[in-house]
Amino acid sequence: MSDKISRREFVVTTTAGVAAAAGPAFGQESAGEDSKTATHGTMKQSSAKPVVVASANGHKFKNGGTVTAVEKAFAMMTSGADVLESLIAGVNIVELDPEETSVGYGGLPNADGVVQLDSCCMHGPLRRAGGVAAIEGVRTPSLVAYKVMQETDYHLMAGKGAQEFARAFGFRIEDDLNTERSRKTWLEWKRRSDPASFLDPIKREAALRQLELDMIAEGWIDPNHFYGTINCNGVNARGDVCGVTTTSGRAWKLSGRVGDSPILGAGLFVDNEVGAAGSTGRGEANLYNLTSYLIVEHMRRGLSPKDAGIEALKRVKANTIEKRLRRSNGDPNFDIKFYIMNNRGEHAGVTMYGGDDAVYAVCDEKGARLVPMEPFLTGRATD
Repeated sequence: MSDKISRREFVVTTTAGVAAAAGPAFGQESAGEDSKTATHGTMKQSSAKPVVVASANGHKFKNGGTVTAVEKAFAMMTSGADVLESLIAGVNIVELDPEETSVGYGGLPNADGVVQLDSCCMHGPLRRAGGVAAIEGVRTPSLVAYKVMQETDYHLMAGKGAQEFARAFGFRIEDDLNTERSRKTWLEWKRRSDPASFLDPIKREAALRQLELDMIAEGWIDPNHFYGTINCNGVNARGDVCGVTTTSGRAWKLSGRVGDSPILGAGLFVDNEVGAAGSTGRGEANLYNLTSYLIVEHMRRGLSPKDAGIEALKRVKANTIEKRLRRSNGDPNFDIKFYIMNNRGEHAGVTMYGGDDAVYAVCDEKGARLVPMEPFLTGRATD
């Protein structure tokens, strides 16, 4: 038996204890035996390096526990759990953590002060997906997206209908998902934005953008949390790939705005024969290019995860033509990041701009860590 296989068996044994310490994956929302049987029945037999990759918040927040999202997902996955169930159990940690203001409970609200959440999940072996958009009152939209995938013939449910669907399946519906912190930040934004209400649209947009930058500079908003989101993708030893993305969306968005996160091919795309890609950052730029789908197609043609991501960032840059979205030198004035893996377990993180915070989370047989991303452009988005 090779050393590599021995190490893998060691990880399976030891990480099982981590998963147990982290608690059950779903509780009442767990998939039944019929679902697990169907999943395992479609898995292809191939060899891959098990790995979970995610945006940086996947290895930062613990919601008062002892493990992060990527640690929990990897422990469950390598102990035999379904890949998608493992990933969702991981991102639930982030969705439930009130300190993470870009995802789930305590996410920065819309312009009306209401937290509206989006999520999407894709199961590579089953070739199925589920999503929810602009759902209110449920702290874990990723679990509702998973139920949509399991229980319906739909992909996407939105708004009040998504909430009623969640209620029917036993999810707790809360009146308000704001925390004291998210509400206080929204009230400060509201106070500052009111004087700009009567400007013409172009001047108002510029004034609001400057307001956002000022609040980021003053520490009201983490620059990585303004657009928000966690993407988490995983592949097991059989080469089965799944992914999930969940977010509270852009801070102060108009009520009802839906970004890229719940849209197949934008915030997330999985092909079990190729790999997966997901995104954080400016959703509208991602939607215009369906960039996660584009990345997977580049990998299908033989590109590495890193090269596929850089090619996609080139497309985003080329299609950014509006003056309001460009720096003085013509480059995009926003950031966007992609988290990519192929079905062999090779992975990369790419970003429009670099910096100390341009990192992504990885968990494999070597453990969990943050890894530098590959930048496409120099400087900063706001230069």
